[in-house]
Amino acid sequence: MATIRQRKRGVWEVRVFAGRDAQDKPVQISRTVHGGKKDAEKVANELEMRPSRQAGRRTVEDLLHEWRDLRAASWAPYTRRDQETRARSIVADRIGKIPVARLQVTDIDQWIVRMRKAGTGEGSIRNQTQVLRSALSQAMRWGWISQNPASQASYQRPKRTDRDVMSVEEVQKVLAVAADVHEMALAALRLAAITGARRAELAALRWADLDGGVLKIDSAISIVREGQGDDRRSVMRDDPTKTGDRRRVTLDPDTVAMLEPLRQKRERYAPWMFSDTETAPPPDRLGYWWSRCRKLAGIDPGRHVAKALTLIWRGQTVVLRVGNLVDLMDLLRRLNKKRANPINDCVDFFLGKIGKDRN
Repeated sequence: MATIRQRKRGVWEVRVFAGRDAQDKPVQISRTVHGGKKDAEKVANELEMRPSRQAGRRTVEDLLHEWRDLRAASWAPYTRRDQETRARSIVADRIGKIPVARLQVTDIDQWIVRMRKAGTGEGSIRNQTQVLRSALSQAMRWGWISQNPASQASYQRPKRTDRDVMSVEEVQKVLAVAADVHEMALAALRLAAITGARRAELAALRWADLDGGVLKIDSAISIVREGQGDDRRSVMRDDPTKTGDRRRVTLDPDTVAMLEPLRQKRERYAPWMFSDTETAPPPDRLGYWWSRCRKLAGIDPGRHVAKALTLIWRGQTVVLRVGNLVDLMDLLRRLNKKRANPINDCVDFFLGKIGKDRN
């Protein structure tokens, strides 16, 4: 049964019984409504239709713990580490002590303001907001709350200028000096350009993953910290990719011709494609190759391949500048399921589209 009380002109308080907590004490949900009595009655009806009888006095901190326990098994090690770090950051704020049933949009907006005032980066704010939104969505499925206040929060990313994009000539300069950095640096950068693989996925590549002109990408090197105190150490593991996807990429003939001599020379003592020993290489090794090649090529570190996709396409370096890189990667994933050579098909599609736009 909902109760409606007018606190002052145009302001109403709605209260609904929400069950009992672990100590069997009654719990109520209270909402402040601005407007007329009909607006208050509408909110009361919504709360009564799906009251949060299971939430009790569980706080945002309690919700994040249960959400993490539920989802952890499906996360890759890197994802688990990142999500747990974001959850701890949320709990460290006073929003973590608010009961889930009482959490309102204003609480989330004020939390975002506090993070900005504390100097938290926009990327971290966005990630923490996504974690809280996901946890509250799970609370809705559990029947704890009737709506997700995080979905209504007024988070907006500040406007910023687009980062400068490397030109085709700059990309070619980087590839030209790669052989001076390491015997396998050119192959690593070339495969990164062709496949779009993350550096952890490149580090996990074995020669056995290369079958003729088809490269299989199904794992990534993860660095997991184990132990406590002085016994804490970092351990590299070959785990599923961050997204859990397994994909096969058709390589162009020039790339295959470049890899075969390297395979014959190195496979007998280094089963991992980009390692000099029998152990897997750390992903940071490939990151160093990239930064070193960029420095030798005289490329400004502030320049990025942003809003673009760099591909070695039919023997040529192609940089596709698109408005939305997410749309491009989605097209690649869909083509990868239907076409024998999705990379070339995708480049053909976008080059054709760019040509039409220019005309």
